[in-house]
Amino acid sequence: MSKIDREGPFDCIVVGGGHAGVEASSIVSRAGYSVLLLSLNLDEIAQMSCNPAIGGIAKGHIVREIDALGGLMGQIIDHTGIHYKMLNLSKGSAMWSPRAQADKYQYKQYAKNILENSPNLQLRQDSVCDLIVDSKQNKITGVVTDRGNKYYASHVILTTGTFLKGKIHIGDHTFSGGRIGAQSAERLSGSLEKFGFEVSRLKTGTPPRIHAATMNLNKLEAQEPDKVPQPFSFAFEYDHAALPQKQIPCYITYTTAKTKEIVEKNLLRSALYGGKIKSVGPRYCPSIEDKIVRFADKERHQIFLEPEGLDTNEVYVNGISTSLPEDVQWEIVNSIIGLEDAQIMRPGYAIEYDFCPPTQLHPWLETKKVEGLFFAGQINGTTGYEEAGAQGLMAGYNVIHKIRKMDPLVLGRDEAYIGVLIDDLVTKGVEEPYRMFTSRAEYRLFLRQDNADFRLMKYPHNVGLDRGLYARMQSRYECYNAVKIAIEKTKISEEILVLLGKANIDIQKGLPLSHVFKRPQVPSEISIALFDYITNFDSSFLSEMEKIKLSMDIKYEGYVIREMVKTKRRMEAVEKIIPEDIDYDAINGLKTEAREKLKRVRPVNLGQAARISGVDPSDIDIVLLNISKAAKQNKDVSRKNVLSQSGKVKNEQ
Repeated sequence: MSKIDREGPFDCIVVGGGHAGVEASSIVSRAGYSVLLLSLNLDEIAQMSCNPAIGGIAKGHIVREIDALGGLMGQIIDHTGIHYKMLNLSKGSAMWSPRAQADKYQYKQYAKNILENSPNLQLRQDSVCDLIVDSKQNKITGVVTDRGNKYYASHVILTTGTFLKGKIHIGDHTFSGGRIGAQSAERLSGSLEKFGFEVSRLKTGTPPRIHAATMNLNKLEAQEPDKVPQPFSFAFEYDHAALPQKQIPCYITYTTAKTKEIVEKNLLRSALYGGKIKSVGPRYCPSIEDKIVRFADKERHQIFLEPEGLDTNEVYVNGISTSLPEDVQWEIVNSIIGLEDAQIMRPGYAIEYDFCPPTQLHPWLETKKVEGLFFAGQINGTTGYEEAGAQGLMAGYNVIHKIRKMDPLVLGRDEAYIGVLIDDLVTKGVEEPYRMFTSRAEYRLFLRQDNADFRLMKYPHNVGLDRGLYARMQSRYECYNAVKIAIEKTKISEEILVLLGKANIDIQKGLPLSHVFKRPQVPSEISIALFDYITNFDSSFLSEMEKIKLSMDIKYEGYVIREMVKTKRRMEAVEKIIPEDIDYDAINGLKTEAREKLKRVRPVNLGQAARISGVDPSDIDIVLLNISKAAKQNKDVSRKNVLSQSGKVKNEQ
């Protein structure tokens, strides 16, 4: 532990001990700089306030990127994960996304232990209420807490989560809190406004937790974890290390017609539909009230029952986030198949909180108004542990870069999902809580979860924080390149044709073996088996996952080039005018969110359309295609009219 005055000055102060705060404080302190982490409750470091899970669609990609960049989230989940699942295996491998349920109590304890044993890092329990700013130089110099303590630093990272004026709603019952059972930060928002920051409100929510012993397992569908779980951390992956925790099942069930009836009957008792909540919630994680209203024709909704740990009976009811009163929540839970006798241990609730629109930030997450002040996590309008952790890590990196007088670290959209995330935030802003999806990334065919090490490990290496993994990564990819060359030199033989015939794959003898890997719909078991036929090469040292990864690399090479051409075309078309009378409802393939916002904003060109929050590159491609088709049809019609008119004149002559 570094010796430093109680009040500082520190090199960096991190306000908030959630997932963003953990990553920010850890990376800066490991770089050798003094850090003070201030948290309202040190027992809730890295608390999983909502779903006890890490990863998921696109979010799993972010966690792998965090790990490749030297962050902690991948390590923590690999030491505490109790149910691993690779999602989207039925789709192309660029869409494969790892996800893991955590033992939430082990997760936060493991994170806290890392921080407590980090040199240069001090943890203190206190609530920040004000900032200290040098008005002449417009620089941050410290913070003030509710107890009147003053701490000084030249860099401050705010990672306040849902705590800024947090207000919890359970039906008519409303009270202040950053999460249920935790106090809110009531005064810091006012300080931000005092220094010229725009502050607004968002909303999120969480479902009830039930007692596992009161579930009827005979009526539930068991969801088993993967037999061979893929770790999030590259350290585990490189060592082929077994994950330490026991793996247990989750369960799937469904709402019923009675559930719908209960919600409809009590809709006005919901804080959301009763008018108590004014702010906007996450579109892609709707409450059960929203689901019943927005999808009125749907007969049932899928529910995931997810254990919160190995040593607790609490189960997270994923799919019924709600702000309805407790008596209605009991009715809803007991109307669900297999939960007829289930007992609620903690009620679901909605929470409103302050955030600062992220267009007030530079792309390196430093505020434009106050030098040395950084924002990360839900204060920027995002939702999700993964998005928060990524921002905390990048803010921490940029504190390191600023101290060392290096250029800011800004990841490109072609480098990482984290680059897409931050670019979307600071360029487009947010109108509702932002979460990451694969569709937001125009380079998603290259930004796969399996190659995050190749893309990003150079950055921790550049600042001396690679944990010895960079050299191992380089050796790994040198080996991969050797295997790829051997595959290209191997010709398809009779033996290989026999193997491919089992999967009804018809291909010409004598072609390079790489032609098989480039075929769509080649089963993974066939791809793995093909490595045994590589000429003059022993591939037995490769793991099954490494063989799958290599086959993906070969398969996607052509697609990546095609995607780059498409991206270039999109960039060249930014000034292309969008017809005033364009009918967005008639354009197939647009996301519902994009369609709604394009209709409302009516952008004049594609560049303006691309800057609308919620309109992704894939939506721009669809609009561009529609405009091009319409222009071609109009050109063809005009040409026909000219030819027709020309023929008419000729006949008259």
